[in-house]
Amino acid sequence: MSSCRATFGEDGPDFQKAGKSGGMSGFERAKEVYAETGVDAEAAIQEALKTSISIHCWQADDVAGFEVHEGAKDSGGIMATGNYPGRARNVDEVRADYEQVLRLVPGTHRANLHASYADTAGKAVSRDRLGLEHFASWIDWANDLGIKLDFNPTYFGHPLAASGFTLSHADAAVREFWIRHGVASRHIAGGIAAAQGSECVNNHWVPDGAKDSPADRWSPRARLLESFDEVLREPVDGCTDAVESKLFGLGSEDYVVGSFEFYSSYALSRKKLFCLDMGHFHPTESVADKLSALLQFHDRLLLHTSRPMRWDSDHVVIFNDDLKAVFLELARGNALHRAVVALDFFDASINRIAAYVIGIRATRKAILYGLLDPQTQLKQYESEGKLAQKLGLMEEAKTLPFGEIWDELCRRADVPVGRAWIADVEKYEEGTLSRRV
Repeated sequence: MSSCRATFGEDGPDFQKAGKSGGMSGFERAKEVYAETGVDAEAAIQEALKTSISIHCWQADDVAGFEVHEGAKDSGGIMATGNYPGRARNVDEVRADYEQVLRLVPGTHRANLHASYADTAGKAVSRDRLGLEHFASWIDWANDLGIKLDFNPTYFGHPLAASGFTLSHADAAVREFWIRHGVASRHIAGGIAAAQGSECVNNHWVPDGAKDSPADRWSPRARLLESFDEVLREPVDGCTDAVESKLFGLGSEDYVVGSFEFYSSYALSRKKLFCLDMGHFHPTESVADKLSALLQFHDRLLLHTSRPMRWDSDHVVIFNDDLKAVFLELARGNALHRAVVALDFFDASINRIAAYVIGIRATRKAILYGLLDPQTQLKQYESEGKLAQKLGLMEEAKTLPFGEIWDELCRRADVPVGRAWIADVEKYEEGTLSRRV
């Protein structure tokens, strides 16, 4: 599907002439408009396409996972709301959904797995006994597709997470179980890396916390520190560990053991990746503003694009101001290569393939938007004290013909342009998702 937007001449936009009668195409004219602000649109497209986005597996099945449980399952602070038909019911259906999504989104992608998505051939395998063999079929699948894998220990959805505490639990036996799971996950990630010849990011998030007014905030944090030191004690080649903070969650509204202050300090002192999830902060906090501070000290950051709706609700990512601000900041700091970009959202109330496509395309759009920022001219204005000119250009940049550049990026990636992907999702729903009952 082709797209035709305006050309921008002296008399304003002309929506009829773009790409017709041998005239300049909408993209070529848009490229010229950006060049006038000092931006190389061609370079921006190339950089945006090669920036990797790690696609999470848990949108496909509402964070359920496919474990065969020996005991009752507990949410442990994770909840997907809604009951839209077509949820993936097994590993094969998750993979089929992934493949459909990849047909509709441009750029370089990875697949991000949770430990609870192990392929155990219908057998109950305790999480602290999971091994690389339980992910061999995932590796084969990913290699066939030419994509790389990332990993996450699953410290929730388990009877030993029912209290709301795992690695910081007061019971040493519970802590030791989760320590063994964390260690096992690191070795799985290392095995994935060796099998694929690529770094495997292994992200640790724990739900530990208290619903209301704990009397002792000190002891759980001391135990979490000790537990993580044990989990991460031995180096594992190819496994890049990250730790993820949170402001609050379900069952941890008052107190989260792994706070921003805890994990940013831990990651820095232990030389691990610090993960910033865009939904894990107070609504008035700016994640974008944190980047230039944290990256003075951390070599890299793991960034989860997510969208809170008044709370950490993991709504589908959209191309909003918060998302644009994060990638503008990374671009202005020449730090896009220092961010490991991954997705973390799940919505069970809408078509899950559409949720994936909307969120992935929005994240890729934001990457491109940041790369098209006229930062050289903006910084020059600022250094010269021309603050009105700087602010004026910032405002005018918001209405530059970004859409034409985005459409060209999609054309080059051979994926649907504009809203054409919606018809593909509807066709997949009719032919595949509607049959999952």
